Amino acid sequence: MDQINETENEETVSIPYVPTLELTAGQPEPVAAHGGLSYMAFEKDGDAGTTLALEDAIAQVATGEGQRVFEKIENAPPGPIETEWGLGFKSFDECVDYIRENNIEAPEGGLALPLPYTVYENPTYSVVTSNALWKDPARKAEADMLRQEEKHTMRRNLYFPHVMRDARRIEEYYPGLSPETPECMDKLGVSLAHMDSKCQNFYDSAEVERVFYPEIEQLLLDFFPGATDALVYNHDVFDKDYEGDRTEDQDAKNPGVNANYANLVHNDLNDNSGRVRCRELLTKNLRNFGRTQTYTEAEADEKMSRRFMSINLAKPMETVEQFPFVLCAWPSFATQPYINNYRIYDDRVGETTRFTNRPDHEWYWFPRQQPNEVSMLKCYDSITDGSVSRYSFHTACIDPTVPMDAPCRKNVVVRSYVFF
Repeated sequence: MDQINETENEETVSIPYVPTLELTAGQPEPVAAHGGLSYMAFEKDGDAGTTLALEDAIAQVATGEGQRVFEKIENAPPGPIETEWGLGFKSFDECVDYIRENNIEAPEGGLALPLPYTVYENPTYSVVTSNALWKDPARKAEADMLRQEEKHTMRRNLYFPHVMRDARRIEEYYPGLSPETPECMDKLGVSLAHMDSKCQNFYDSAEVERVFYPEIEQLLLDFFPGATDALVYNHDVFDKDYEGDRTEDQDAKNPGVNANYANLVHNDLNDNSGRVRCRELLTKNLRNFGRTQTYTEAEADEKMSRRFMSINLAKPMETVEQFPFVLCAWPSFATQPYINNYRIYDDRVGETTRFTNRPDHEWYWFPRQQPNEVSMLKCYDSITDGSVSRYSFHTACIDPTVPMDAPCRKNVVVRSYVFF
C-alpha cells in the first residue's frame, strides 16, 4: 500500500506501490525473477526498480542459457523437434505438413493450424526503444548484447499443432453458455460483443480517443452487470498494409500504426502488473490516453479493494482474412505456470507473460470476424479464489486456408479496466 512519509525537511515522498503476488488458488509459482516479486520492491532513488532489472537482463544473457537454446533450435535438422511439451517445428510450413500428414481434424467452423510458443522456460527481458540505454555511448557494449538477445528471443519459439474452435459456437462445447455473456468471460476468459461505432477514422488517434473510447466504456458497462466504472486507457491500430505515417508519439497520445502482429502465445499482464498498471493509471495518470484520473492513494486503495478486471477488446475495420486474432480458454491452462517477460522503461518495469505448449490448450477464433463483432479477452481479474477465470492468453496466427497475400487484419485493439 502506498504511504506518505515526511522527511526532516517536511517534503513528502511517495513510497512505491509494491503489490502482493496474488496467484490463483491452486496455481503454481510463476517462472519469474526474485520469486515473482515486483521490481517496484527494488526501487532506488526513484528508479522504480529499473536499474536492477537492467542488471538482471544483462546477467541473464551472460549465463549463456538463452544462447544454447537458440543454437539448439538453429542447428536442428528439418522436421519435428522433440520437446518436453510435444513435437514442435521451426517453420510454419513444416507444422502444416505434419497436420495434413496426420489428418488432424477440426470441428465444423474450426481449423487445425500451427501456433507459436516459446520453448525457453526462463524469465525474459525486453528493453523498450525509448529507454535511455540505447542512446548512451558509455553503454554501447551492453546495448549491443541486449539487442542481440532481443533477436534471439523470437527465435526461441517453435510452432505446435493445435485445433481452433469457432468461438461463435461455444454453446456446442459448453451447453447453455453463450459467448455473448459475462458468464462466458467468467468461465473461459473470452467473450463476444457487437457494436457499430461512429468513429470514422481509426487512424486518427484523437478521434479514436474522443469517439471510440466512450463507446467501448459504455459497451463494457452494459456487458458486465454490477460494473460501476470502465476506463479505456490506450489503443493500438494493426494494419500491415497501411501506407501512411506509422510514427508513434506518446506525448500526443498517438500509438502509431503497427505493421507487425504479435506472433507468439502471450498475455499482456500478470498477477503483479494487473495491479501495478491499474494503480499507476488511477494515481499518476501514467501513459493514460483516456479520461484523466486523479485518485488519491486512499481512494485508489478503496477502488481496488473491490473486484476489478482488465479487458482487451478487438474490433475489425473490415472483415478479417489473414492474420486472425486467436484466444485460449482459461480452464485448459489454469494450473500451468506462466513465464514472466519484463519490459524495461526508464520509469517502470512492465510485466507480461509467455507460455509453453500443452496439447490440450483450448483455442478459439472468430472465422472472418466482422466489423461489428468485438472479441473480448481477459488480461487480469482481481478475484483469486479460482471461482472465475483470471486471464486468457492469445496470439496472432497465419490462416493456412487463406492465401498469404490476402488482406491482413486491420483492427483497433483497446485496453481497459472495469471496476465493480
